[in-house]
Amino acid sequence: MNKTLLPGKTIGIIGGGQLGQMMALSAKEMGYKVLILDPQPNCSAAQVSDGQIVAEYDDLDKLVELAKACDVLTYEFENVNAQAIEEVKKYTEVPQGTKALSVTQNRISEKDFIEQSGFKVVPHIVIDNIFEYHRGVEKLGAPVILKTIRGGYDGKGQILIDDPENVCYADIEHLLMQGTCILEKKINLKKEVSVVVSANSQGDTSIFPVIENVHRHNILHLSTCPAQISSQSEHHIYQVGETLAKKLELVGTMCIEFFISDNDEVYVNEIAPRPHNSGHLTIEACNLSQFEAHVRGVCNLPMPKVQLFKTAAMINLLGQHLENAKNQWPVHPEWHFHDYGKDAVKKNRKMGHITILSEDLAATKQAIENNSIWDV
Repeated sequence: MNKTLLPGKTIGIIGGGQLGQMMALSAKEMGYKVLILDPQPNCSAAQVSDGQIVAEYDDLDKLVELAKACDVLTYEFENVNAQAIEEVKKYTEVPQGTKALSVTQNRISEKDFIEQSGFKVVPHIVIDNIFEYHRGVEKLGAPVILKTIRGGYDGKGQILIDDPENVCYADIEHLLMQGTCILEKKINLKKEVSVVVSANSQGDTSIFPVIENVHRHNILHLSTCPAQISSQSEHHIYQVGETLAKKLELVGTMCIEFFISDNDEVYVNEIAPRPHNSGHLTIEACNLSQFEAHVRGVCNLPMPKVQLFKTAAMINLLGQHLENAKNQWPVHPEWHFHDYGKDAVKKNRKMGHITILSEDLAATKQAIENNSIWDV
C-alpha cells in the first residue's frame, strides 16, 4: 500500500486481546474507526472499538466480511492463517502481507532465516522422534530445551531438560507426538532483552530503545528500559532489528527477542511480527507507543524518531495479582494502571499491567521486588 490512509477510514483487526485493545485505542485516538474479529463476544479490543464480528480466526467467510468492511486489515497475533490472509487481500489492503507470518510461524524456518541473515541463534537440532532426541542431547549436552516448532507462548509447548537421566519420557513423547520439535542448547544466560521496530510501506522505520526482560515461570514478569547492556550489544541489536525489518518487508510493528550470554554473545531468540508485551512501557515512556507506531505503519504515515522520555519499568498483572493490585493502586500515584477488561480472571493469565516512570530504576525495581503482590 503506497497511499496514506487518513483518519476517518476503518481499520480491521484480527484478534481481540489486549494487543488488539491497545492498538484500537491508539487508532481511535488518531481518528480511525476500528472493527474487531474475535470468537469471544465483548473481548478486550471490542470494548474500545466501533464493532465486532464474532467468529473464529480461520472462518474465511467472516474474514472476507471484515475485509469488505474496512480500508486496511491488520492482526494482533502471529498464528493467523497465512493462506486466509492471502485470500482476503482480494478485498482490502493488508500491507503487512504474509512474509513475516510464514517465516515466524515455524521455529525451523525462523531460525534458518535469522542465520541466513547473518545473525546467531542458539545451537539447536531438529527432532522427529525419541531416538533423535537422545542423539541430540548427546550432541548438544544438557541442559537443553525441547520445543514444538509451531505455536506455544508463555512457556507452553516446551520442556526444560536439566538432567537427561532424570526426566519424564512420557512428557517428551507427548510433545513429539504433536509433530517435529526443536532441541535447543540452554545457554548460560546473563540477560534477556528485546527491541521493537516499526515501519511503513515506504520502508521508513521507528526503532525503540532496547528493553530488558525478566521472566517468571516462562511468563514475562518485568520489563525495564533502557536495558543495562554494553554499547556494542546495543549497536548489534539495532543492526539486527533494522536488517530483519527490511528482509521481512516489515509494515507495522514487530519485536525481536534476544539472549545475551555470560560472555556477552548476542543470540536472536525469536521474532514476533506484531506489538509485544515487553513494549507496553512505550505507551508512557516514549513520544509514541509501539501501538501508535503500528497504526502509523499500516496506514503508511510518517515514522517519527523515537525518544525515551524517562527510564521505565513495566510489570505484568496476572490473574492472581489483579485484585491486590487494584486495592493498592490508590496509594501508588506513580503507577500507570492498565486493566484489559477480560471476563474470566485466571491464574497466570495476563489481565493487565503497571508502568512506572522512574528517576532511579534500581530503586523502582527494588520496590517492585519488595511488594508482596507478585509473590503469588
